[in-house]
Order: sequence, then structure tokens, then C-alpha cells
Amino acid sequence: MKLWDKGYPIEAEIEAFTVGEDRSLDLALARWDVAGTLAHITMLERIGLLEKEDLAQLRPELLAIHQQIIEGDFSIEPGVEDIHSQVELMLTRRLGEAGKKVHSGRSRNDQVLTDIRLYFLHETGEIAGLMKAFFDTLQAQSERYREVLLPGYTHFQIAMPSSFGLWLGAYAESLADDLWPLLAAWRQSDQNPLGSAAGYGSSFPLDRSMTARLMGFSTLSYNVVYAQMGRGRSERALAAAMSSIAFTLNKLSADVTLYMSQNMGFISFPDELTTGSSIMPHKKNPDVFELIRARCNRIQALSGELALLTTNLPSGYHRDFQLLKAVMFPAIRELKSCLRISNYMIQRLTVQEHILDSPMYDYLFSVEEVNKAVLNGTPFREAYRQVGEAIRNGSFSPDKHVSHSHEGSIGKLCTAEIRQKWDNAWSHFGFEAWEKAIEALLS
Repeated sequence: MKLWDKGYPIEAEIEAFTVGEDRSLDLALARWDVAGTLAHITMLERIGLLEKEDLAQLRPELLAIHQQIIEGDFSIEPGVEDIHSQVELMLTRRLGEAGKKVHSGRSRNDQVLTDIRLYFLHETGEIAGLMKAFFDTLQAQSERYREVLLPGYTHFQIAMPSSFGLWLGAYAESLADDLWPLLAAWRQSDQNPLGSAAGYGSSFPLDRSMTARLMGFSTLSYNVVYAQMGRGRSERALAAAMSSIAFTLNKLSADVTLYMSQNMGFISFPDELTTGSSIMPHKKNPDVFELIRARCNRIQALSGELALLTTNLPSGYHRDFQLLKAVMFPAIRELKSCLRISNYMIQRLTVQEHILDSPMYDYLFSVEEVNKAVLNGTPFREAYRQVGEAIRNGSFSPDKHVSHSHEGSIGKLCTAEIRQKWDNAWSHFGFEAWEKAIEALLS
């Protein structure tokens, strides 16, 4: 079945090429196609384009289809082009003429836009929830290991003392900042496109504000041409947010793979969380974090791929947009997987204490010795020269006590303040209101 069918056949090779992966990818949109259709027919009945009897028949059938989707007992049949066609086909089989009325005032263009935006709102909430769980873990581990010192590096050279509290807390704050691009993506998707039809509106007196309320959108994409221009725009906004999160996970993974190496040995994980070598019996490989690192590199490339798919397209719909799903949907699943496993691993992290007792880390404290001399009245340049001379002649013997007390330092991690940053960003999302509206629509 094809919604655009005009009674003539299309060659099988052309159909296979144009449909592509849509049948499998569209399963992710199934719930949201039902939700959008429920909102649309409720509005059609309100404005007099659908009989009450038709709505009374259609609504329970759509809810039954939704239940099939939730239970995993739903598929897009061979020969059916996409999710929109499948839902309409099922309604028509079960209800006859009433099923043929659900597309009045819609185009497949605004239908898929609506499905994708609802899907993005749902997935944004899922991503944010996984981020929150990982943020909580990072903060808890930061506090747990706040007193354990760790070498800090610049240029891969030992630089100054750090701590595991400082290191883990840095990634918690990074996730807090990653919420802001995710909020921008949320707001980009939180605009109802339904009623824009093929991109030029409809002669029917559609109530777009009503469908927005029913689906939990806080506003509309008002201009119908702009609504269609949103295809690709929401994807790019979400990709940018995902790239920001992936950047955080990538850097953490790079740190972990270094810190696990025998040359450093700063951290470890239970044996069952590492892998081995087929030839070297001593190996405990950080495969999980190497794969997170690689997958997050791929996610960071997502924005560029989307840009190339959507650049130089004039306004209006183009079939190029179909490929956006094949790029975005797997990337969303991959980012969620990386967040879950990162949280799982860091919860089981063990750190090595007394790392800095080794003489190899004596030079980490050179700045501490310079600062002590300055506090005792020696001009900075002179103190710097004196410590440098002691290092060169081999007489440097530092006191390895660290006393950092300013905000965000080893002695004052500002864990509560970082949580306030998180809470501030989180408060701007509309997760609860949106979920409540969707629950009401689908109940």
C-alpha cells in the first residue's frame, strides 16, 4: 500500500531503491504515528470533518494498534511503504470507510515531521535521563575519592597535582553544560508541524493549536513553509547536542584507557569488565572505553553528515530528507548505549591510592614550592629561578602536602554548586508536561 497510489504499478527495482530502509527504521516512529493520528482525528471531529461515530470507531482501534506496538506485536508488512501507510491500512481493513478518512487535511510530509518531532522529544528525555544517572554517579565518585591525589598532565608531561575528586567532578560539570545544547534541541522539536500539510497549509479549517495541546507541544511551527523547512533542522539541532555529549564521553574514555595502562596504573575495574588477549595472558584490555571513544567520534561526525545531506536544498520537501532517519536513529541508540555503559563502568571504578608517593612525581610539586616561597615574601620570578635551579642540580625535595582552597580546586570541589548548574538547566525542560499529555492521548 502507498498513500500516493494512483492505480498504476511501479517497477520493483524503483520501489526497492526509493523505500530503502524505511520499513525497519519507521518502526521507531510507530507509537508516534498513532499519537499524531489520534490528535488529528480528534481535531477533525471537533471542526466537523469527521463524524462522531467515525471517531468512536477509530479511537479504540488506534489504541489497540498502539498496544500491539508496545507489546512488540507490530510490523510493517511487505509491500507497505512506511509506517503511515501501515497504520492507515490496518484501520481501513478493520473499519472500512472510516479508516480512509484519517488522512484528511494531512500530507505525508507533515505526518512524518510530526512523528519525528514526537520521537525526538521522547528520545531527548531518554538521553537526559541517562545523563542524569551518570551525572549522579560522577558526583558520588568525585566525593568518594576527593582526598586521593592524582598526577595532572599537560603536553603528556607531569604538570601539577590533581585528584580523583577533581577529575571525576570535571566530567560531571561537563555533562551539566551538555544539557544546554540538549535543551536547544528539545525546544527545536517542541513545535507542532501538523497542519502544514505538504508545506503550504490546507483549505480545511484545521485547528493546529488543538493538536499541539493534545500532543503536548508547547507551541507551533506557525508558518507552514517554515514548518517544512524544519525537516533537517531538528535533526541538526539534536545532532549538535549529541556531539557535545559524545565529546564528554570521548575525552573521559581517552583518560580511562591511559589511566588503566600498566605505565600508569591509576585505576582498575573488576576483571569481568575487561577483556583479554588471545596470545598474551597478562592482558586486561579497556575494550569498553575504546569502543565508547570510537563510537563517540562517529557521533561527533554526525553534524557534518547531516549538513551535507541538507545543504543546498531549497524550501519545500525533498526525498533527500528520507536519509536523515538512517543517519539519526542508529546514532541516538548508540549514544544511549554509551551513556548506560559509561555509568555502569564508573560505578565500579577502583582507584589507586598514594600514587604521588613515588619519587617520579616529585616534580609535580614544583609550583607548590614556588608558591610557598612567594607566600613567604620571595618575588615570583626569583622563587621560580630558585626552584628551577634546585631541579637542575638534583637537590629538589618537595613537601608533598597540597593546600588548594579556592572554588573548584582540590580542596573545594564545589560539588553542590555543580549540581545547581545541572538543576538550573534541567528545570528548563518540559519533560513532565509533555509526558502527561502523551499519556492522556494514548490512554
